[in-house]
Amino acid sequence: MPEGKHKSGTYRKAFVKTPGGKTAMHYRRKKPAKAHCASCGKVLSGVPHGLSYQIRALPRTQRRPERPYGGVLCSPCMRAKFVEKIQNA
Repeated sequence: MPEGKHKSGTYRKAFVKTPGGKTAMHYRRKKPAKAHCASCGKVLSGVPHGLSYQIRALPRTQRRPERPYGGVLCSPCMRAKFVEKIQNA
């Protein structure tokens, strides 16, 4: 029977082969979902998805695109927002 903390949906089951030839069950954290555009919902490219300690280990330039709304909006939505701002100004 798994421990209480392993009964939740936070962890996934991983079957691991031990050196003795048996199969043991390990519980590993699930990977977070991919980042999506706040406007259209498309999956964002250039934004890694991983556990927080894995993302923190990356250099800052690899965590999200270096542009306005990087990691929040996709390129087409970002361009449309800029055009909208210019027209309203």
